[in-house]
Amino acid sequence: MDNVDHSELLKFARLANTWWDTDGDCKPLHDLNPCRGAFIFERTKVEGARILDVGCGGGILTEYLAAAGAEVIGIDVNRDLIEVARLHAKDTNLDVRYECGSIAELGTGTDERFDIITCMELLEHVPDPQRMVSECSDRLSRGGDIFFSTINRTAKAYALAILSAEYILKLLPRGTHDYSNFVKPSELARWGRNSGLQALEFRGMTYNPITRNAALCNEISVNFLAHLSADD
Repeated sequence: MDNVDHSELLKFARLANTWWDTDGDCKPLHDLNPCRGAFIFERTKVEGARILDVGCGGGILTEYLAAAGAEVIGIDVNRDLIEVARLHAKDTNLDVRYECGSIAELGTGTDERFDIITCMELLEHVPDPQRMVSECSDRLSRGGDIFFSTINRTAKAYALAILSAEYILKLLPRGTHDYSNFVKPSELARWGRNSGLQALEFRGMTYNPITRNAALCNEISVNFLAHLSADD
């Protein structure tokens, strides 16, 4: 649990009761989720795959992957969010396994590995993102795929993801993001190489808060997705 910022835990615990409210504080996550899913589905086979969703929160992406026929485990250190995820999965009759804990604690004493690992909107919220990349790599099967999404550390990202989203449009609660924790694609690629991963592709995501339309794009200066893979 030492790669955890406890102020971040409290911040997101406050969102637990409204996590699945598509018009609430988490609505951007709901709106972006089909983009995240499309990025994954276009690059690997999800149906029948064993998937680990790291930092799953209340289970938005976790359920999306399970509904596509994957065997999914969602993990998060935030107990409030794990309880929300379990209750929602029960309501939707989806067979998803949720565990409260970090990836380092997963299956302690075992060498459980996965075909696909997803880690969305988490790197910018942990004290040591490089360690998170390494721990994800350790749980990946040979030839497996890892998908990250995070925010680029650019002036444009500061203007849109913090000033606009949190203070002007109020799409997110103030203080959701800390600019100093944003991650450059070059940093993520380097951390991947240090952990035996190859960075295959980076794609951006655009989001119109008025129409609530999200789309994949080639511009990665703000929100971006990354596809990394392990050597065969």
